[in-house]
Amino acid sequence: MPGQFPEKLPILIVLHQETSTPGRVGRLLAEKGHPLDIRRPRFGDPLPETMAAHAGAVIFGGPMSANDEDDFIRREIDWISVPLREEKPYLGLCLGAQIMARHLGARVYAHAEGRAEIGYYPLQPTDDGLDVAHRLGVDWPGHVYHWHREGFDCPPGATTLAIGDDFPVQAVRHGPAAYAFQFHPEVTYAMTCRWTTRAHARMALPGARPREEHLEGRLIHDPHVAVWIDAFLDYWLTGGCGARDCGDVKP
Repeated sequence: MPGQFPEKLPILIVLHQETSTPGRVGRLLAEKGHPLDIRRPRFGDPLPETMAAHAGAVIFGGPMSANDEDDFIRREIDWISVPLREEKPYLGLCLGAQIMARHLGARVYAHAEGRAEIGYYPLQPTDDGLDVAHRLGVDWPGHVYHWHREGFDCPPGATTLAIGDDFPVQAVRHGPAAYAFQFHPEVTYAMTCRWTTRAHARMALPGARPREEHLEGRLIHDPHVAVWIDAFLDYWLTGGCGARDCGDVKP
């Protein structure tokens, strides 16, 4: 019957360029019934003073640095206090992860040897990360897609969930519902093609993968990433009630 179930609250989506999209993460959230409230603070959009009207928030990546002094970067760093204080689901991806790290007092830094992670790189869950995987009922992907020249330290009071090589901290959780991933599970095939074409000069940086390895890596690794991020978003939206916690997966 119409109106039998309440409408789901929207997800706040923060993007940093005029042409940016929330990619696969946005599509999955919409498929789960959440409208997307897309805002671009860089171009003057305000951020809410409370999360009461939103089910969660996702801050995506961008070419800028969390160490920049631009007003919109400072506003986003300060705004992280809103979902953290209200214990609403927050997810930071790449720049969004580094913004959360800065808010919590952690360092955001360039690699000492100028190395970058651009392409697919290995991901290793910690013991705490394995616990999250158990709750999801899906293992962490073995390789994930990156596009960055800076990393972040695990903030005080946060828990490291996954680690890498050149930039050791790859995924953290803070409090009951705030997560930060250095990598890009939202990237679609079209986004991969666009990034590797428009920003092809980045692939000349030390440590970066050549374009053909981006496309080959997607064929190999993305099917697992797709399954994992779908399960993770369910877990995130329900405050950590994963498939095993909710009884949907038999032991």
